[in-house]
Amino acid sequence: MANLLMHCGGKHITRDELANATTPLRTRSWVPIAHQRLLELVDQTIEGQGFHVTNQAHGLWGDGARYFGLMELANGHNAEDYSLVLGLRNSHDKTFPASLALGSQVLVCDNLSFFGEVVLTRRHTRFIERDLPGIVAQAVGRLSEMRTQQADRIDAYKQSRIRDRTAHDLMVRAVDSRVIPVTQLPLVLKEWREPSHDEFKENGRSVWRLFNAFTESFKSRSLEMLPRRSQALHGLMDRICQAAA
Repeated sequence: MANLLMHCGGKHITRDELANATTPLRTRSWVPIAHQRLLELVDQTIEGQGFHVTNQAHGLWGDGARYFGLMELANGHNAEDYSLVLGLRNSHDKTFPASLALGSQVLVCDNLSFFGEVVLTRRHTRFIERDLPGIVAQAVGRLSEMRTQQADRIDAYKQSRIRDRTAHDLMVRAVDSRVIPVTQLPLVLKEWREPSHDEFKENGRSVWRLFNAFTESFKSRSLEMLPRRSQALHGLMDRICQAAA
């Protein structure tokens, strides 16, 4: 089984260590959610939806105010070359709201990307603990639908062929869209021309090959920013697939 990578910027922790993370005191207008509380609710809800966790990783950033967790999920409909991954994040410094992000992990290279994010849109008020279980259940309830959408998307990536000129244009547009910094361009270009893994050569010069060239570069970036970066990347790739079709 492939290992889930936390990428750079975070400190790997165990679930027991997460339970010991300090949650700031609430105020009259702000009630922070404990990282462990969010994880427990997601755990319970996933099981109720027929998924089970096959692998997981957890990390804290800075002084523990920011948390990101990854869980590899299975429900009997798994692809051979990638797995379904659920990311959950939470912050106590108001950097981002509590949210769930659904994505995929390419098993051959451990590349990780997110294609959809559900923000738990409940203000941190005094009734949040009462309402949070229902909000998490509603968000996790979208997993099956989003999993099917992702399978269709990856299949389209594999079938769509592109020329070098189109790939080079996408790399520049990716920098403009802040998918990657300009310093990562050489790595993406290298992976496009000669992938590190033979599996990405099987479909020729496909969108899937280019997509994984980008996600290979994500390994050196902070996991905190990965949902936004990879969702923007999916937007670029989807438009190319539509044009190719």
